[in-house]
Amino acid sequence: MASEFASCVDYGLRLSKRIYYGKEAGSGRVVVPPGMTREPESYLPESVMVYAVVDEPAIVDNPDVPSYQPYVHGKCVPPALIPLHMHGVEMKVDCCFDSAFVAVKGTWRLHCIMASTKCDCRIAVPMGEQGSLLGVEVDISGRSYQSKLITAEDEEFKENVGKTKFDGRFLKGQIYSLKIPRVDGGSILSIKVNWSQKLTYEEGQFCLSVPFTFPEYVIPTGKKVPKTEKIELNVNSGISAEIACKYVSHSLKEVSREGGKFSFSYEADVQRWSNADFQFAYSVSSSDLFGGVLLQSPSLHDLDQRQMFCLYLFPGNNPIRKVFRKDVVFLVDISGSMQGDTLGQTKNALLASLAKLNPQDSFNIIAFNGETHLFSSSMEPASPGATVNATKWLSSLAAEGGTNILLPLKQAMKFLADSSEPIPLMFLITDGAVKDEREVCNEVKNYLGSTRSISPRIYTFGIGLHCNHYFLQTLAQIGRGHYDSAYYPDSIEYRLQRLFTAASSISLTDITLETHKHLDSLEMFPMHIPDLSFENPLIVSGRYRGKFPDSVKIGGQMADMSKFVIDLKAQNAKDIQLDSLLARRQIDILTAQAWLSESKELEDKVAKMSIQAGVPSEYTYMILLQSGEKASESILLKEVLNKIDFLKKVDSVSQKYIFLGSLGVGFGNWKATDENIAPGNDEKSSEATDILVKVASNCCGRLLDRVCCMCFIQACSSMNNQCSIVLSQLCAALACFECISCCYELFG
Repeated sequence: MASEFASCVDYGLRLSKRIYYGKEAGSGRVVVPPGMTREPESYLPESVMVYAVVDEPAIVDNPDVPSYQPYVHGKCVPPALIPLHMHGVEMKVDCCFDSAFVAVKGTWRLHCIMASTKCDCRIAVPMGEQGSLLGVEVDISGRSYQSKLITAEDEEFKENVGKTKFDGRFLKGQIYSLKIPRVDGGSILSIKVNWSQKLTYEEGQFCLSVPFTFPEYVIPTGKKVPKTEKIELNVNSGISAEIACKYVSHSLKEVSREGGKFSFSYEADVQRWSNADFQFAYSVSSSDLFGGVLLQSPSLHDLDQRQMFCLYLFPGNNPIRKVFRKDVVFLVDISGSMQGDTLGQTKNALLASLAKLNPQDSFNIIAFNGETHLFSSSMEPASPGATVNATKWLSSLAAEGGTNILLPLKQAMKFLADSSEPIPLMFLITDGAVKDEREVCNEVKNYLGSTRSISPRIYTFGIGLHCNHYFLQTLAQIGRGHYDSAYYPDSIEYRLQRLFTAASSISLTDITLETHKHLDSLEMFPMHIPDLSFENPLIVSGRYRGKFPDSVKIGGQMADMSKFVIDLKAQNAKDIQLDSLLARRQIDILTAQAWLSESKELEDKVAKMSIQAGVPSEYTYMILLQSGEKASESILLKEVLNKIDFLKKVDSVSQKYIFLGSLGVGFGNWKATDENIAPGNDEKSSEATDILVKVASNCCGRLLDRVCCMCFIQACSSMNNQCSIVLSQLCAALACFECISCCYELFG
């Protein structure tokens, strides 16, 4: 998917050399230094971009000053993608805790298509860390689109799911793409895109990176064309302590600063657009553990009228604080689908993780496919010799066979059964789904519920879209660990090392929260409080009934085996919408619970939360709703035409809605796992979407599959004269109606 997209852009850029802009501007806009070539992957967007979808090369021309163009025969299959010129861009970033809400608004011109013709336009939205698309608004001279979330039970979805294809998809990782149909050449497109993403926490600093790199070929031609670039950054840390800005990639000017809040802005007319991603980092000045509790009442339109709370605990930046010793068992999938770069990057990440172990730590490695393969029959001290032996053993592993996850988990539990003072850790790395996943969760839950000094912490890592990411999230929640993923092999090594670094810096464990004495009811996300490490601040949210205490006592155990207690002060949240801030976190946790319990009630709850908060989920679908004068006129015309029985196939709603489909990752793919299909060019689409489309179109498909040309000719040869006359009259009527439909398509 990604390589095909990049190749289409490459073809589109070469095709755009046909456009003539005048003597001053020159002919083409693509300038490649001599001796340098660009790989197709480099044409993937690194910022919000808009492309003209060109099926016929002959329509490519300057819409203002048509020039003589040699006629080009044939069609572009697949269609070429010509990046549109951008005339202005604004970005607003609002940050709180570990979440950022990004809004990018820009104007693009369809500069490469004749004024008398139309073409589709494709919007590409690259998002940052754990990005989630929240909304899209498009305005094109009297026609506008606005995104909306719906469920499979909504009438819009039921009536149209079998009549239209889904026009939204993920190209690669966090790059989402959607299509806007039939835009006039020379039109101005005003587009606003909203998404949320995570801030990473590294060495005591919150860090954000937003894709904001624009290539040279989107700069408009002509020296007099204004190009305005604007950036606004607002940070509300949610705490009263002072925060310090450590790094900003662009030249921002400070607007205001107050306690734990600050604002920056930048606006200028530029010659060239930003050629670097927008990055910044800030830290909270404290060397010791600290935290607090934020309270907020629900809004009037909130479906859940219980009170909200958000508890945070930051590790501080004390470099001499002790961390726990570790007994680590790595469980590595070596099934056939892991072959190639996937297994290679996984091995590199494991070797880097082994190098970070301290001499007092111990480890073992279990490679699994249909069977288990042990590095050692017992836990090994993390000595240089053992690390060298592990390196040789890992290099001998080859990807082959099926996938069995329960077997290696049971083996790892046996290895860690005798852990006392060190904290036991299990790292599960897989790219596949298995049919006994709920059984695996129940087995682990029962094991951890048995009496033992320290329960093993479970960290899970999913590769690609064939594995069930909600199964891996559930396992991590049960084991008080953390979960991460890499949808493509090129990010495995970095993300897996980051997850292990967080697990290696645990400083407070077995954390308890004392509030049940004061509250009538309490629902926490997550239900099991994970450990606190230097690389993972603790954030627990939820809903409650009753009177929340003025302070909350937090208890836990330090790495030196001493007890830790701290009182966190509760205060009302100001200038923070907790429901929006915590929606994505709570939806993911509830979706995992709904999958495990197979509860339709929980699924409905997640869908309602998703629509209310405007955050996509596995149980909602995104559509673009068209409005404006042109939309109203076309719908009225179609309603008139639909009064004719033969024109009922002209759908009055198909142009009103653009279906983007589900933005979820789905619940795994057993078939792909059984067939050992490697992760890579996957399209993020849930099984539910595919099933609904197949069901809706199945009847027509079965009918058409049973009709062939020869059978039709033989049937016609057996007809009498009267039947032939009736059939010819019917065909003439159908042809007449089709002519009306064609005229509507051309001039409507």
